[in-house]
Amino acid sequence: MNRRTLLGGLFAAASVPALAACSSGITSLDGGGSAGGGGGSSKDGVTIGTANFTENQVLGFLYAAVLEAAGVKTKVRPNLGTREILIPALKGGDIDLLPEYQGALLHYLSPKAEATEEGEMQNALAMALPAGLQVLPYGMAEDSDAFVVTQETADKYGLSSLADLKKQNGKLVIGAAPEVKKREVGSVGLKDVYGVEFKEFKSLDSSGPLVKGALKKGDVDVANLFTTDTDIVANKWVVLTDPKNLIPGQHIVPLIADRKADSTVRKALAELGNVLSTADLTELNRQVDKDKKDPEDVANAYAKEKGLTKQA
Repeated sequence: MNRRTLLGGLFAAASVPALAACSSGITSLDGGGSAGGGGGSSKDGVTIGTANFTENQVLGFLYAAVLEAAGVKTKVRPNLGTREILIPALKGGDIDLLPEYQGALLHYLSPKAEATEEGEMQNALAMALPAGLQVLPYGMAEDSDAFVVTQETADKYGLSSLADLKKQNGKLVIGAAPEVKKREVGSVGLKDVYGVEFKEFKSLDSSGPLVKGALKKGDVDVANLFTTDTDIVANKWVVLTDPKNLIPGQHIVPLIADRKADSTVRKALAELGNVLSTADLTELNRQVDKDKKDPEDVANAYAKEKGLTKQA
């Protein structure tokens, strides 16, 4: 995770109007919501990339469903990997669009960013993004990082917040996706903000079967999961509170190349953002992870149910 000096982002931000918030908290489509202000074209189609976890794949197929309904040809390239792979692919033209998360993306681009309110983060993202990329209006659905322990571990060590972990420095094992070891919302921030040091970091997956299996077996004491993961409630795991606000808000936000960000794409994705709720997203994740349904089928069924795929 490298801090970047992004002069192109500063130039693009000069054209960003003040971000208007609707009553639902969603950035208004009026004014574009980010840098770029149009000029792109989706007539030759849009390639959507996704990260390597269930929810992001579902979101990618949701993007495809609403864009196809708007007359835009799409191709989805799911499970490409982490942000460290996806952002260069977006800049390089291998993909054109990907589902992102406000706070995580901002901390990737600017690790010491202090913005936490949704509108502030949206403006900060517009300032931080490389030239040629922009974020569109964020939706009401949100999915944040969470650091989770079993109830047994919480009772044994007296854990209820991230601050409590410091009392057990050098004793506990954390499990997470490999990149979390180097991220601000991860080992770096836990040490800098809370003074936490772990006995061991086990590289597993992103809120997936490996890390959750390790938590169940006791192979790790702390696991990095996502708040929309239904296994947290199902297993009565304890989400450690974050009194110092290390973890920023994580509204879902489309990250797109300027070359494809025309009004058709903007409108279709904004309509999805206005419909998709956190509860909806949690349920879609459950259908894939628990019911073993295909992410594309789940996304298409939801889009149809909500009237998002009616041809204009």
